[in-house]
Amino acid sequence: MDGILNINKPEGMTSFGVVAIVRKLSGVKRVGHAGTLDPAASGVLPVGIGQGTRVIEFLVNTTKTYRAEIELGIATDTYDASGRVTQQKAPAGISREQFESALNSFRGAIQQIPPMYSAVKYHGQPLYKLARSGIAVERKSRRAEVYRLEITDWQLPVATVEVECSKGTYIRSIAHDLGQLLGCGAHLKSLVRIRCGTFNIGDAISMSQIEDAFRHGYWQHFVYPLDSVLLNWGAIVVGSAVETALKNGSSVVLGNDSGGQGRRLEVQPPAENYYRAYTSDGRLLGVLRFNVETGRWQPEKVFL
Repeated sequence: MDGILNINKPEGMTSFGVVAIVRKLSGVKRVGHAGTLDPAASGVLPVGIGQGTRVIEFLVNTTKTYRAEIELGIATDTYDASGRVTQQKAPAGISREQFESALNSFRGAIQQIPPMYSAVKYHGQPLYKLARSGIAVERKSRRAEVYRLEITDWQLPVATVEVECSKGTYIRSIAHDLGQLLGCGAHLKSLVRIRCGTFNIGDAISMSQIEDAFRHGYWQHFVYPLDSVLLNWGAIVVGSAVETALKNGSSVVLGNDSGGQGRRLEVQPPAENYYRAYTSDGRLLGVLRFNVETGRWQPEKVFL
């Protein structure tokens, strides 16, 4: 049982809670998720089963897309609807044009200070534990990339935006900082992750669906193959000698005979320095990483 489940995490459940349920239903110990969603958030949560846990890291580093409702006029200490109100001011004077103009400050490469109510650790302690004890500490800003940020609905005091961003981007912080910039305060009212890498919410299954699928034995229908998260990389088919070398952990020089007249062409590394390797009968052999210093391909992960 190896692959990825695209689960639509419901509000009120932790990402670990989803993993625990899948582990219990499947009977497989190796289960993990890609990219934690806050309990109050919902949406796409890819869950790896068996060997699927070994490709999760490649999903964590992909871009994500969120649909966020930002309520103007109320700021909270958690930056979302669960927190204590710290600022309140009627946003009646804020126009859509002003809001759109403010969004420009959060597009492209930005610096964010992690919220106190976050899982970022300070001297080994998660910040949220310190915050619950009434302790506030200085946090270092972190770089994030916002590739797209646009208004999809405007119903004052709530603005709905769609955000496409890099990993580690705090949508709660964007909501809070927007409120500070506009002078009226704001918080994240709701958040839905609508895409994580190649997985979209339109194809995601609910917890009740996955429970029913395991109960009645048709869960395989919802499991994506391991290489479904690697399809943006190049692919190469290797012969038996290279297959054996890779299984033994040896680095190799990849080539093909497409040059004609027996001339062997060396495979050039792509920009991301990764390749998917398949056996001659079409099975995914592993992930190869190009070592610039040696000019050879190193098996990063082998699945057979």
